[in-house]
Amino acid sequence: MYSRKKSLWKTVDWITILFYLIMVIAGWFTICSASYEFDHVGLFDPSGRPGLQLLWIGLSMGLIFVIMMLESNFYDIFAYLIYGMMILLLIATIFLAPDIKGSRSWLVMGPLRIQPAEFAKFATALAIARFMNGYGFKLTTVKNFSITLLLIFLPIVCILLQQETGSALVYFAFFLMLYREGMSGYILLAGISAVVFFVTTMKYADEVVGITPVGELVVSCMILVITLLLIEVVRKNRLAIKVISIAMAATFLLGYLVSLFMPVNFGLLAMLLVVATACYLLYLALRAWAWPYAIIAAFALGSLAFMFSIDYVFDEILEPHQQIRIKVSLGLEDDSTGAGYNVNQSKIAIGSGGLTGKGFLNGTQAKLKYVPEQDTDFIFCTVGEEQGFVGSTLVLLLFAAFILRLIVLAERQSSNFARVYGYCVASIFMFHVAINIGMVIGIVPVIGIPLPFFSYGGSALWAFTILLFIFLRLDASRRER
Repeated sequence: MYSRKKSLWKTVDWITILFYLIMVIAGWFTICSASYEFDHVGLFDPSGRPGLQLLWIGLSMGLIFVIMMLESNFYDIFAYLIYGMMILLLIATIFLAPDIKGSRSWLVMGPLRIQPAEFAKFATALAIARFMNGYGFKLTTVKNFSITLLLIFLPIVCILLQQETGSALVYFAFFLMLYREGMSGYILLAGISAVVFFVTTMKYADEVVGITPVGELVVSCMILVITLLLIEVVRKNRLAIKVISIAMAATFLLGYLVSLFMPVNFGLLAMLLVVATACYLLYLALRAWAWPYAIIAAFALGSLAFMFSIDYVFDEILEPHQQIRIKVSLGLEDDSTGAGYNVNQSKIAIGSGGLTGKGFLNGTQAKLKYVPEQDTDFIFCTVGEEQGFVGSTLVLLLFAAFILRLIVLAERQSSNFARVYGYCVASIFMFHVAINIGMVIGIVPVIGIPLPFFSYGGSALWAFTILLFIFLRLDASRRER
């Protein structure tokens, strides 16, 4: 047993551990700078945030030791049990957690606060990996795909009931792993298209040229273009492409000629073209018994229906604070003192850093507390202000190298369980980094998720540490003797 554990530390991937240590240390210094007050507590005082974060880091080292000492098959054997216990904890949180800033996602036990949604990520990744490691597993079957989706959406629903939208959205990162494991590219395309259609519809919702709603025209034309590309890629039916293209050109030309004498709604024409194209594809599907045509038709009609549902979803389902955040992000409203205050101050802080920054502990925006949540969700603005463009770029390159390393490790796994779990880990880190930094610089709505290893907080640090080192334990077992 002793020789096996000794061998473990020889086979563990020290490159990834080095990345982890660099990010944790850099994160601690950034938290020091973002929260340090010269006339208050010292950096190592446990009553201040730098001191507390140092305590969380120390306890994380203990977590790492426990994770690495457990047998690698422990995580496979108990994956469902861990997942079930975490789901029960998420459900209990809905009823037991106090209301903190409109969310019931934190369990408060004296001075300790824990956010179960953070820990549910690694539990969900384990459960998915265990299920997909089954004998003869194929993701393309309806049963397997449905159960996989259930494993993903069950924690999402629980977290949404806690009014914690940001943490729930992170779980969509698992779809990147599913695509690697054989999920149809159509599903990924549908998800990306939905985001693009939503943004475009919202962006041009109030734009009208003559009697033509610009949003409806643009989105309908995008649906037609994507439909043509799908026909080319999936069926390579040049005749169908020509027929649809000629119909589009003729319709818009006729519409233009009619518009010379009376107003024409080109958005309506484009939508009618989408419906006509779908009907034509359904005809081809029935005539040749080629169901890919029916799938493309369903995509076109579903996209059209989604476009019409956006107003209802935005007005009736999203909360007012979510609506204003989206509008501010899309430039539909300028609310620099309200919902857009955080992002506006964050941009000022990052911009003021210039090329090389103001130096450690010299950020005026941070010291004067202009940016709310500057040591948690908006920690990256402190990096931009004090380390400048150079420091920010280095942090981004560090995260990019770290994520690429995780992908390399995932690809070299000999078991489906380790590979699937590895891609879950890489996808979660990728999602967190992209959304958090995009939020800080104002290109995505503010949804409140931490930057891994940089944002202050014990729950986030422990959850990311557990998520990562379970994978490193699985990877080390490949050559363990």
